[in-house]
Amino acid sequence: MKRVAATEFKARCLRLIEEVRETGLPLIVTKRGVPIVRILPAPDEAAWDGLEGSVLYQDEDIFSTGEEWEADS
Repeated sequence: MKRVAATEFKARCLRLIEEVRETGLPLIVTKRGVPIVRILPAPDEAAWDGLEGSVLYQDEDIFSTGEEWEADS
């Protein structure tokens, strides 16, 4: 995985983004040697087309465990 300093990324941003798109390989941007962001190629938009209509059931409260909390009372 390629790594570049934030200052280099700032100077060559458009070229580096194009490189990620062309190669499909991620890019890590670092600040003082510490990774701060990872740039990944976007998935092909056609891949998202197959998801339409794939949700078969949606409940009102899809994140509930059914347990009552003290704060809810």
